[in-house]
Amino acid sequence: MLDYKSAGVDIEAGYRSVELMKQYVKQTMRPEVLGGLGGFSGAFSLASIKDMEDPVLLSGTDGVGTKLKLAFLMDRHDTVGIDCVAMCVNDVACAGGEPLFFLDYIACGKNEPEKIALIVKGVCEGCSQAGAALIGGETAEMPGFYPVDEYDLAGFAVGVADRKDIIDGSTIRPGDVLVGIASSGVHSNGFSLVRKLFDVNPDNLRRFVPALGESLGDALLRPTRIYVKALRAVREAGITIKGCSHITGGGFYENIPRMLPEGVRAVVRKDSYTVPAIFRLMQEHGSLEEHMMYNTFNMGIGMVLALDPADADRTVQVLEGAGEKAYILGSVIAGDKGVDVC
Repeated sequence: MLDYKSAGVDIEAGYRSVELMKQYVKQTMRPEVLGGLGGFSGAFSLASIKDMEDPVLLSGTDGVGTKLKLAFLMDRHDTVGIDCVAMCVNDVACAGGEPLFFLDYIACGKNEPEKIALIVKGVCEGCSQAGAALIGGETAEMPGFYPVDEYDLAGFAVGVADRKDIIDGSTIRPGDVLVGIASSGVHSNGFSLVRKLFDVNPDNLRRFVPALGESLGDALLRPTRIYVKALRAVREAGITIKGCSHITGGGFYENIPRMLPEGVRAVVRKDSYTVPAIFRLMQEHGSLEEHMMYNTFNMGIGMVLALDPADADRTVQVLEGAGEKAYILGSVIAGDKGVDVC
């Protein structure tokens, strides 16, 4: 007799997934969350923001991209959720926002409850790092659309900022200083090129690479760093962040100009920090031009801040006190909007 399960969708497995993930979701709860898992929508009270002069909601949505292919090959699924959260909440924080809650979406060929729970475990770890609550999500079993051992992962974050505190780059002026916050590695962009550079099979990914001090797979799968608490520390120190750029796909050349107003240009000094070994390995392995590297990858810098020069040194100190590595990367000059990496 034909039924939903014989068509490839196991409803009971879906129930099992929800039960397994509940222990992780509980760790992300905030007082504003109303109700629990299982409702048709997630509810979040906005009472806590009523004291803001002019509260503005900020949102961000993204996925993990083809980095997931490495997770499949290494059968490691508990970190890609951090990547998913990071790509969304970092964008919210980049605008001066404080992430409030997160929703995830997992689409798979076959619902394996233990695997789904591991994915959500990573999502919850990312939410905990960002201080956001995971208030809902969806696991869609789609046989015939995805291979049985593969899945896709995407998410959506909502945050809030007082309008007067939003970072929009409008006050950036010539003479301002650029401060970079170190990335944890390749993060979640450029993996279509990464997979072309290396023979990404399980044996190669697990092989120790002396130049990296770890396996290639460990270096590439390291989750995206979440900068929410670091940027909050800068704001709480009374420092005004004039502009903020999350270095994602498009590297320095696409992302840094996004925070600049017309009439100014960013100058980044390559010798202001040491490019991590994974990027040098990729460049050498693929004989890639340097411009392409800076136009594709974060090159060891996950976030760039524009600041008044009087605040630069103190900002580095605050960031390092918050557990980040930070560098004075360069400066802002008069000119056509863009960036020079020299």
